[in-house]
Amino acid sequence: MLGYLLSGSVEPLQILIYVLSSLTVIFLTLPIHEFAHGWAAVKLGDNTPRWQGRLTLNPFAHIDYIGAVCILFFGFGWARPVQVNQNSFRNPKRDMALTALAGPVSNIIVAFIALVLANALQLAVLKSGLSFLYYVFFFFCYIAEINVYLAVFNLIPIPPLDGSRLLSALLPYKYYYALMRYERYIFWGLLALLWVGVLDIPLDFLSDKVMSAISFLANLPFSFIL
Repeated sequence: MLGYLLSGSVEPLQILIYVLSSLTVIFLTLPIHEFAHGWAAVKLGDNTPRWQGRLTLNPFAHIDYIGAVCILFFGFGWARPVQVNQNSFRNPKRDMALTALAGPVSNIIVAFIALVLANALQLAVLKSGLSFLYYVFFFFCYIAEINVYLAVFNLIPIPPLDGSRLLSALLPYKYYYALMRYERYIFWGLLALLWVGVLDIPLDFLSDKVMSAISFLANLPFSFIL
């Protein structure tokens, strides 16, 4: 994403706004994402996230520096996964799936809130004529966009992403654990695919669809005003 902005005819101020929004996502949204995983796990009977100090919004408890750099440059990335003990769940397969979904759902909620704020700023610009507010508008739009990308990206069903945990609810244990043995190699393969841009088209397509749906909902309260 940042590479695309730098290669195009984009205002330096707009690039700065994107960097600031990316840093906001890294230090605010990613902790919310991981906290959501931990909160869901604890509510479903597993206290591992609490014992490991992951039930917090402190970004330094969650940050993964490679994932943070990927967010900055690609718009997709990850934090340090919250560890859970599936055996502590009352219904292991169902509860693991719910815990995995909690993170992407938190991204969708943050994206919705960011778009509502962006729409409110757009209305403020129309009412006041203060054009500088458009830069704050772009800030919230970028935050929404990155959060949608994160939600879609993390649902890819390969380790170490949240989608791989969903597989544990769908696959027999022996097949799931056989897949997880190759987690490290799959992870580096994922980075390679990101670097060469192989995933850009499917991820952009899915992200655009999700973004359109959230934008429609976020626009509804303002459709009667604008």
